[in-house]
Amino acid sequence: MTDRTTFAYLCDVYVLDEHRGRGLGKWLMEVVVAHPDLQGLRRFVLATRDAHGLYDKYGFEPLRRPELFGEINRPGLYLAAPSPEA
Repeated sequence: MTDRTTFAYLCDVYVLDEHRGRGLGKWLMEVVVAHPDLQGLRRFVLATRDAHGLYDKYGFEPLRRPELFGEINRPGLYLAAPSPEA
């Protein structure tokens, strides 16, 4: 997601298990960071649980000023809702 001026957020990137090890994540990141609409942005962020090594290769690093960021975190939001009869 981006305003194409100052900010971009890379989200929901994953490679299915059966397709891992083929360089798809690297290819995807090369295409994304080279995209003309994403050049010259002041901030480009992402969140990852386990792919820091991949993203480090493309210039991503820990937030320099995490105190500037906030979040609304709703863990379990997508779990099945209880039925009305429950």
